Amino acid sequence: MIEIEDLDRHSTEQLLGSLNYGHLGCSEDGQPYVVPIHFAAIGTDIYLYTTDGKKSRIIESNPRVCLQAEDVVDNENWRSVIVLGKAIRVVDEDERTQAIERISAVNPRMTPAISVRWMDSWVKENIEVIYRIEPASITGRGTVSRTRTSAPFVPAKKDPAN
Repeated sequence: MIEIEDLDRHSTEQLLGSLNYGHLGCSEDGQPYVVPIHFAAIGTDIYLYTTDGKKSRIIESNPRVCLQAEDVVDNENWRSVIVLGKAIRVVDEDERTQAIERISAVNPRMTPAISVRWMDSWVKENIEVIYRIEPASITGRGTVSRTRTSAPFVPAKKDPAN
């Protein structure tokens, strides 16, 4: 049997800072919409990169979001964090540049999409959108290893750029 405990504020913020991939929940007209997303935590702010489309349309109409991320070693060794907050579109160029640099550092394969070419050769321009989540609450939970037969919890590797 595994035991689960709430993480304290320091542990939760440390976990959030060590992760860079999670699931963003937003809602439009009472309908939940959850998508996988890369993010970067800078202090207590969380930055998201996306392109203008369904996510941004939903967030613009209802900025209340939920970000969930986890570090799972196995079924008995995991930690999870949930951030509830307000997503604010970043328009300040210095802040946008810092956020894009940080997100690119945690996800080097992410390159901003300039355009998408559809099968009929129609080109749709993608507009980069950066959001900052201002947390209203950050909570976390994780397993507690109390037996010798359980493997020790190994935390996610910290990105050297952080």
